[in-house]
Amino acid sequence: MLQEISEEHNRLRQLLGRLPRRTKRGIMIAADALALPACVVMASWLTGVASPGSPAVVWPTVVVLFAALPTFTYLGLYRSVVRFMGLDLGVAAFKGVTLVMLAYATSLLILRDPFSAIRAAVSFWALGLVWVAGSRFIVRLFFQTRKLVGDRIIIYGAGDAGARLASSLVGGQEFVAVAYVDDNPSQVGAVINGLEVYSPSQLPRLVDELAVSRVLLAMPSATRRRRRQILNRLEAMPVHVQTIPEISDLISGHARVDDIRDVDVADLLGRDAIPPNAELLGSAICNRSVMVTGAGGSIGSELCRQIIRQAPKRLLLLDISEAALYTVNRELRETAERDALGVEIIPLLGSVHHRSRMSDVLRAYQVDALYHTAAYKHVPLVEHNMIEGIHNNVFGTLHTAEAALEAGVKSFVLISTDKAVGPTNVMGATKRLSELVLQGLHERGSPTTTFSMVRFGNVLASSGSVVPLFREQIRAGGPVTVTHPEIIRYFMTIPEAAELVIQAGSMATGGDVFVLDMGKPARIKDLAEKMIHLMGLTVRDDDHADGDIEIVYTGLRPAEKLYEELLIGNNVSGTDHPMIMRAQEDFIPWHELQVLLKNLWQGCVNLDCEVSRRLLLASVEGYSPTVELEDFVWRERNLGGPIEQTQSAKVTDLKDYRV
Repeated sequence: MLQEISEEHNRLRQLLGRLPRRTKRGIMIAADALALPACVVMASWLTGVASPGSPAVVWPTVVVLFAALPTFTYLGLYRSVVRFMGLDLGVAAFKGVTLVMLAYATSLLILRDPFSAIRAAVSFWALGLVWVAGSRFIVRLFFQTRKLVGDRIIIYGAGDAGARLASSLVGGQEFVAVAYVDDNPSQVGAVINGLEVYSPSQLPRLVDELAVSRVLLAMPSATRRRRRQILNRLEAMPVHVQTIPEISDLISGHARVDDIRDVDVADLLGRDAIPPNAELLGSAICNRSVMVTGAGGSIGSELCRQIIRQAPKRLLLLDISEAALYTVNRELRETAERDALGVEIIPLLGSVHHRSRMSDVLRAYQVDALYHTAAYKHVPLVEHNMIEGIHNNVFGTLHTAEAALEAGVKSFVLISTDKAVGPTNVMGATKRLSELVLQGLHERGSPTTTFSMVRFGNVLASSGSVVPLFREQIRAGGPVTVTHPEIIRYFMTIPEAAELVIQAGSMATGGDVFVLDMGKPARIKDLAEKMIHLMGLTVRDDDHADGDIEIVYTGLRPAEKLYEELLIGNNVSGTDHPMIMRAQEDFIPWHELQVLLKNLWQGCVNLDCEVSRRLLLASVEGYSPTVELEDFVWRERNLGGPIEQTQSAKVTDLKDYRV
């Protein structure tokens, strides 16, 4: 029965909702044109001023109609969408009826004594206000009546954001709000928007008794630590947990309170970011010409977003990908225009391999600070394309750094990775060698350019991150693929990483290796399980054969490590920022590194992966490959077939190959 009533109500609501705007406006005008004369007649009858049909009724009725319709139009009562009208409805109705009442009273004073006219006018005002405000409020209720059936939700957080969220959901087609939950004891028992507020301890009972399928977190200003505590409590319940944006996104206008999305995985890690040091954040950027290579990538684009808010004179975006460059350029231009930032934004297609291009750009725009994020970072892809990985990561950094020296760039910051420490793969080895290149250039002497590098772990939701992959796999019904049950990784949000990179670069004195405090590492298996549970699903395994999503272990990928490290050795000191450390690490003198780079370049030109690997082993401390040579083209040319069809190439003994 409830189902049928709800369906009929929805059908009628949709039918009326699809009427043309002009038709709806005509209905409202016609209703007022009929109701307001009735209010005049009723006011006259209640006060005994005149009987229907007398001049004291007819003449004021004409005046009321001629006064009301233009007045109501001017006040917007016929322009507003009734289903979304709030306090503005009452204000407009009060103003409109009051003005019409004054016109009515004036016309009646001509025909009746002042006392009678005032009594009739007050009666008309009360009746008119009830009609104008009440009729529209009833229509609003009709369109926003809570559905009797549907996807039932609990809103966690009964503050302003929770109340606004509940209001925005009323009458929607997706959710039915049934209750609030709030940590504040003083809120428990209150009724907001017709919904009662309960204590979090009552959640399990509410979920069961009210058949709740979702919990929406409406706590935009809560810390990540607090959110993690709440999520840990909700994880055991059979509900899909979603959230509204953080307060910073709401304030900046990048999101609305009713933008509902899946829980940010950063909330699962639960670490609160330390507010940035404003002086460090802007000292290397304000009123300067700044360039970001790899500007279309995950880290590069976020660096650009934060850089333009530090008032640079100009921001150069360099990327080899036309599509990525177009996207980030459009976004930044829209941001700069919307917020009146006054930054000159210049999108440049180009490759860091192209030394003369880099030199031309840096000289032409007199770049002061350069953030070098352009690199190949996907471990298996770089392992299978070894020569290109070396070319891009090592020589791309070398060519860009030498061009920066020649152009007099003041600050050069390399974005590095924890995989550069004790690397087991080509990607990590090339990133460590790119660090050594900058350290060598500093040791050689760079009178104008301060070189530094910032090393950190995985960033959430970046290109290649497990988080979007897991979410996609869960939505598809599984399985979720994890390489190994014990694999762990350090994680940090992209905005936090970019913010710390900028601050670290401001503290550089030359040749610095900065290491970011990544907090505690997370086990990927635990992360996958939490994501499954918080989407209202269960894990299927040997003990739970009827679970929803299976986790499949695929084995470590070529050259992948179980654990990542951030430091080579233990020689580390603090800085002016509590989350940024300065590492003291060995480097190769420039005259030795120059010979090694020359030989490595020749190895790349000859597509000689064996020589190239020997040189990486000779130069990168701790490099210990866990797989044989995997470069697709090299294997095809030298071993006559794909990896699966040939025996692995042997790694030559390196005892006598050190430079």
